[in-house]
Amino acid sequence: MRPSAEIPRVVIAATASGAGKTTATIALIGAMRARGLKVAAFKCGPDYLDPTYHERAAGVRSHNLDGWMMGRDAVIATFTRASAGADVAVIEGMMGLFDSATPTGDEGSSAQIARWLGAPVILVTDASGIARTIAAVAAGFARFDPAVAVAGMICNRVGSRGHLDLLRAARPEIPIVGGFPASTDLAFPERHLGLLMADESSVPQRLIDGWSRLAADWLDLDAIVEIARSAPALEAGRVSSASEIDSAARRQCRIGIAYDPAFHFYYEDNLNRLRALGAQLVNFSPIGDRELPECDGLYFGGGYPEVFARELSSNRSMLAAIAGFAARGGVIYAECGGLMYLADAIRTLNGALWPMAAIVPGVAVMSARLQAIGYVEVETNADSILGPAQTRFRGHQFRYSTLEGARSGDRFDAIYNVAPRWGRAPFAEGYRIGNVLASYVHAHWASNPAVAEALVGSCIRSRASRQPAA
Repeated sequence: MRPSAEIPRVVIAATASGAGKTTATIALIGAMRARGLKVAAFKCGPDYLDPTYHERAAGVRSHNLDGWMMGRDAVIATFTRASAGADVAVIEGMMGLFDSATPTGDEGSSAQIARWLGAPVILVTDASGIARTIAAVAAGFARFDPAVAVAGMICNRVGSRGHLDLLRAARPEIPIVGGFPASTDLAFPERHLGLLMADESSVPQRLIDGWSRLAADWLDLDAIVEIARSAPALEAGRVSSASEIDSAARRQCRIGIAYDPAFHFYYEDNLNRLRALGAQLVNFSPIGDRELPECDGLYFGGGYPEVFARELSSNRSMLAAIAGFAARGGVIYAECGGLMYLADAIRTLNGALWPMAAIVPGVAVMSARLQAIGYVEVETNADSILGPAQTRFRGHQFRYSTLEGARSGDRFDAIYNVAPRWGRAPFAEGYRIGNVLASYVHAHWASNPAVAEALVGSCIRSRASRQPAA
């Protein structure tokens, strides 16, 4: 018998991308927190940036829930674990409510997450320029999938309170629980990958507080909380996790996490798996720090190394320390922006060439156009720090750069067979140089928990075999 939990919860979904669900989610979380509620925050899909806004509003880390990369049991287990002790859980959707990895099913969609979690949905729609048509929109979403309970609607970009009253007068099948005015001075800043990371320097607290106040004024918070409380008890999923690993494997190691404005794209679930396996995670800044922390492995996530190319390139002490760590057999795992940093150089859009760590051969060349996007499945063809050959896991790509001038066998082996979810042929990737492994793929280790175990084991073995740094 699986344990169950009564966790008030709601999915904030949308009719389409750009309707305003991220803003509505941040506003709602902030308003709930201002009421004294402890809010657990989540993001459907592979997005890294929206969770940083959730964290600012909720005061706790936000977790990704991705149906295709994680699977049902891991989604439910992650949700249950991360929402423990919270008064309410707010889950931001991705794209439109029913948009998914395929045009004919709900795999990887917000609707799938809502169905797995038994979570009612609040639908955000762009209501600018419409009146009675809101009833047609509501009818379609209310009836499209009876297994997904669309329980409320937030009308974004309304012209006035009178406009919101007019929309309610149309008697849509989905009750309207509030809206937001069309014009505010609270727009969040963006760059080419989407929103900026929500740190204090790029997103002033006044924006978070401003949207929280708007939510308190324009939304029926009592109705939304009641919708969240209407969710049934949730069966906790069964998932093989780090907590079940034999205690003999729980030996300590230290993993340095590159974390600063250039590197901050990490799935919190991945980091938690490393912690549960006995790894002590130590943040460091490739921009600002001059030397590495004492560690047995390094993890470089994605981010914006191209934006901070000058600063990264000028920090020669850090570049030398990382190159030396690799030369001594240290374990280094890098994803996307991390791969760019480990390359010979980054060429920015203005043509400038910025030398980097020169561990992975080739130059990461930025483009003004998106170079790859979408889900992928990886199978390794050789042993690596992530496990033996034929190790499989799932991930996601979203990048504006390509690695040029590198050939397999030229200082590295390409050990990934990368199969896009659909639309493109498989291709070779995954650059292995000794104990270094770098790729454009953002992996989610819920798809194969053994990968996190292998990485920790590699760090432990590397520590035992390496001579201490001079």
